[in-house]
Amino acid sequence: MISFLVGIIEEKSDGVLLLDVNGVGYEIFISHASFITLPSEGERVKILTYMSVREDGVSLYGFSSQEEKELFLKLTQISGIGPKVAMGILSGLPLSELITAIVKEDIKTLSSIKGLGRKTAERVILELKDKLSLAGIMVEDKPTFSYDEEAVTMAAETLISLGVNKNEAYNLAKSNAGENATAEEIIAKSLRGYRS
Repeated sequence: MISFLVGIIEEKSDGVLLLDVNGVGYEIFISHASFITLPSEGERVKILTYMSVREDGVSLYGFSSQEEKELFLKLTQISGIGPKVAMGILSGLPLSELITAIVKEDIKTLSSIKGLGRKTAERVILELKDKLSLAGIMVEDKPTFSYDEEAVTMAAETLISLGVNKNEAYNLAKSNAGENATAEEIIAKSLRGYRS
């Protein structure tokens, strides 16, 4: 089983990453959330992976965070949800919003995800609402907010230019992205936490 890969990004698109690991090209299916955190093509990255072995072939699925991978694995344990559908669900909403919708039994929000009907949304809630809170994926029950993804990306790129590790830069930017925070505010908060 391949649990993670470290290599150079050969190509990336919203849904697929081609990673060069010592001259071997791995095609890895990724969510939108993972795609926006990836550094540029030609850059080195570590990505967590899940290898799906089926009769019709072997597929690799990649994740930028352990939380995303854990939720993916929980989704694939639900009857009728395979790796492709699970990845589609992860791409439908930001991770925090997806978890909140499941725990708060928000069928309307879950049903809005492309390819996820009401019955499957109900099954996801039934199977996962208790597991997610018990697994500690949700740190605390607090109101969710939407952060500006463009501001987070700009802040992360600035942090990278200042010498912060790429993965750490994106994690710092996201964790310091308060509601409606500008890139400058995110950078200032991130640097204070990084240097202290």
